[in-house]
Amino acid sequence: MAVEINGQTYYRTAEVCAKAGISRATLFRWLKAGVLKKTYRDRRGWRMFTENDLDLMRAEAETIKIEYSSKKSNRPEEKHTRAF
Repeated sequence: MAVEINGQTYYRTAEVCAKAGISRATLFRWLKAGVLKKTYRDRRGWRMFTENDLDLMRAEAETIKIEYSSKKSNRPEEKHTRAF
């Protein structure tokens, strides 16, 4: 249930996840990575998100990122030993 404070609508974690189509784990990963620069908290310390935050989450959810691994192979490295 959205909360209105001083004319601004705020959503709780479960609400923004449902509206943006992401999981809680994804939201918390994005928060840790800094996708959202500023978060608000209510008197209990629970995170609250604005409509603008929700728009940023939706945009991020629709973004396709291509990442390339720097590894040359998935095979374990061979170790050579010498017997004396």
